[in-house]
Amino acid sequence: MKDHAASRVVRDYLDAWAERDLEAAQRHLGEGFVMTYPGGASFSRLADLVAHLAQRYRGVRKRFERFDEVPAEDGTVIVYCFGTLDGDFADGRHFEGVRFIDRFTVRDGRLVDHRVWNDLPR
Repeated sequence: MKDHAASRVVRDYLDAWAERDLEAAQRHLGEGFVMTYPGGASFSRLADLVAHLAQRYRGVRKRFERFDEVPAEDGTVIVYCFGTLDGDFADGRHFEGVRFIDRFTVRDGRLVDHRVWNDLPR
């Protein structure tokens, strides 16, 4: 993929996810897609992730700082997305400016892996 096409796939997915347009987000996922969140929680279905996050947050917004691409020898592209999180925990406590890094593996224009790191308390 050239001209930051992998970053565009990631950004389009994240935009669909932010709007909770799960159907649009799903179109960006490749076969065997897995996402891993802090604490080791792993999901292969977006609906399962939504249910998991609803237990912890009322809402979260991402503010993107940058996207970095790293091409791999096997034709995949690793995309790192850096930024901060603002939102509210399920109990009403507010947070803002929390650092995050998302790491995506993009293969043939589809996401096959998503790993999340952030400074939110568990």
